[in-house]
Amino acid sequence: MTASPNRPNILLITSDQHHWNAIGYNNPEVHTPNLDRLAAEGTIFDRAYCPNPTCTPTRASLITGRYPSQHGAYSLGTKLPESEHTVGEDFSAAGYRTALVGKAHFQQLHGTEEYPSLESYPIMQDLDFWRGFHGPFYGFDHVELARNHTDEAHVGQHYALWMEEKGCDNWRDYFRSPTGNNDSQFRTWDIPEEYHYDAWIADRTNALMADYAESGENFFLWASFFDPHPQYLVPKPWDTMYDPEKLTVPEITPEEHAKNPPHFRMMQEEHPDFSAWREPDGNAMHGFHSHLHDRGELAKNIAIYYAMISLMDKYIGQILDKLEELGLADNTLVVFTTDHGHFYGQHGLIAKGAFHYEDMVRIPMVARFPGRIPAGERSTALQTLVDYAPTFLTVAEIDVPRTMTGLDQSPVWFGEEPAVRDHIVVENRHQPTTLHLKTYVNERYKLTVYYGRDYGELFDLQEDPGEVNNLWDSPAHVMLKAQLVMALLQAEMGKEPVWMPRVAVA
Repeated sequence: MTASPNRPNILLITSDQHHWNAIGYNNPEVHTPNLDRLAAEGTIFDRAYCPNPTCTPTRASLITGRYPSQHGAYSLGTKLPESEHTVGEDFSAAGYRTALVGKAHFQQLHGTEEYPSLESYPIMQDLDFWRGFHGPFYGFDHVELARNHTDEAHVGQHYALWMEEKGCDNWRDYFRSPTGNNDSQFRTWDIPEEYHYDAWIADRTNALMADYAESGENFFLWASFFDPHPQYLVPKPWDTMYDPEKLTVPEITPEEHAKNPPHFRMMQEEHPDFSAWREPDGNAMHGFHSHLHDRGELAKNIAIYYAMISLMDKYIGQILDKLEELGLADNTLVVFTTDHGHFYGQHGLIAKGAFHYEDMVRIPMVARFPGRIPAGERSTALQTLVDYAPTFLTVAEIDVPRTMTGLDQSPVWFGEEPAVRDHIVVENRHQPTTLHLKTYVNERYKLTVYYGRDYGELFDLQEDPGEVNNLWDSPAHVMLKAQLVMALLQAEMGKEPVWMPRVAVA
């Protein structure tokens, strides 16, 4: 089908585990000229959130327009059922070309006979299979995939094939062994930048866009980057870009966990015992360990974390430049975001876990569409990744399936309405029962409720933006807590899917 100037292209660019403040337009310590350029040409959304602070659930929500409790991929180690309807199917049915380059993580790392996975051993490293497979995969008619973060042994799939095509026959030398016989590289990755997966994602994204431009076809394309997800590792010369001595190092506030649920205090112990949180079918618990760390070493890690972002920014710039070169920029909605946040010392925490501070659940977000999205603006309207699928479809004037429970944010993105949401919900079912929590956030307050527990969290984001004063047990806030618990219940009822209207009395 020939591309139409009245049908916009959709280009989604994502990072992975990216703190909302670790970007140039928010933080002068971070160098991201290309994302800053995108922000100057579009609108920054300062209150965007993920629907779940882990990869698989949020990524599945991006393509289904449904919450993890609805689409089934409720935690890491699960997968999105192949029966779930995805936004790519709607774009394909409307004549769009659909593609994903980079990280999918819709499926688990270990497959079983009952729950097979294309993103698992040994198939992920069966390069003969990947030579012949490019989709369809969850609604994308073309995929080029990888699974590793930095030098993980999970490397393979289309990324390995690309390295070989580029002449890097010894690519395995730059990655850990699947048998665990070699240690991870430390902060400096030996891989030449030309073979880094950022270069691969930009190269293949640009090639696909060029093909679509030549054939005159509209596209829905997701360029899915892996960084700055740890390990903290970046190739030369990026490893020396930032001076750790000149960076701000977040720190815990004394006694801030005194009124928090017990696991927060335990994480500041040297050898905490979290066995009470383990249960059958629960598998690993991300973040439930000691978070004690050396400040100097953390500063060095932050320097690499920022370098990973700056390197990624370079290749995002190449994608944006290609879009301009092809003459597609004026008719393409570009959205940049990430799947969830990251801790690097905030609240005494490192990396990720079932901790719903803003550092974990709030995400960077920029949207650009020349002539439609206001340029150089900032919005505080609440956003959630669940809303992306229905919004993309609405922008493309494609009918939104009734099963999508996200909201159409296009009136907000286009500056026509101040907001379409008065709250967001973050889900997290990392264990079947012992780590099952939900968070309700409105303009001012944040409430977190734990399944089967009397404890919780209540923060006044206006008066306490650093989230150090938990009001859950405050006698002066009993009525406020009750109101927010009711608001969470109403939100849960309001997001239940209705797959068809009532077409008869009975």
